[in-house]
Amino acid sequence: MNTYRSVFKQSASNILKYTFPAFAKWGLGLGILLLMLISVGKVKSNWQFNDDVARLIANETPISHKVFDYRQLDGLPEPVQLYFRRVLKSGQPYISNVVLSHTGFFKTDLKKDWRPIIGKEYFTADRPGFVWMGKTAAFTARDMFINGEGRLIVSLFSIIKFVDSQGPELNRGELMRWLGESVCFPTNLLPSAALKWCPIDERSARLEYSYQGTQINFMVTFNENHEIERMISMRNLGDGPRQKWVTTVSDYQLRDGVLIPMVLEAAWELPEGYFPYARFAITEIRFNQAL
Repeated sequence: MNTYRSVFKQSASNILKYTFPAFAKWGLGLGILLLMLISVGKVKSNWQFNDDVARLIANETPISHKVFDYRQLDGLPEPVQLYFRRVLKSGQPYISNVVLSHTGFFKTDLKKDWRPIIGKEYFTADRPGFVWMGKTAAFTARDMFINGEGRLIVSLFSIIKFVDSQGPELNRGELMRWLGESVCFPTNLLPSAALKWCPIDERSARLEYSYQGTQINFMVTFNENHEIERMISMRNLGDGPRQKWVTTVSDYQLRDGVLIPMVLEAAWELPEGYFPYARFAITEIRFNQAL
């Protein structure tokens, strides 16, 4: 009996001796391969992002030679006049382009937990457009509006693409994102042939914008300091119907002579409740760069 046990132990020892190192080497090799794929995926994502930015900037129309004058506010609703007098000074050059970086938190699904995120975003003003890339520990997302077309791409570890959304409703939604985030470069909200403000009451106004036949609008509310604090519109939630989409901004700070919010939150206000899904804090912002 002892002999059988001895033989069994010796056999088990030999199996572990020769097979475990093989499995260990196989696992190590697989891990190295996975890291290489992730590294290549990150390089590819950055290259694609830079290519998107190049396409965006190619369509830029410089407008920084234009300057803001308080006389442009004549006839605007009173809360809108007070807002522009608060955030802009007479003589402020128009903002042609914007580059910003941010930290924050993001939800990949309204019912999921918050994930830390970092991001970078480019905007053009006179011709509506933006390119954004955000990164969490697992996901990379690229969101954009270029030449009147929107696109959202999301990939796992910068390798496996599992979202690639395009189409008319997304185009409209991305145009809305661009206009909503224009609060970070407020010369873009001054009245023009495409943009107008309509009165509602002493603390709110209706913002209307038209681009390539698409009409969008926001109900904009102002705080006691005459700063924009909330923008509400109707936007498609994914492939579903239009729902109330809310942008809330706060923590106004002076940047290059312009007072802008440094914290932005996006949320859906649905019949079953209020669901924030993005909270970004701007860490750096630059205007009128030679891109």
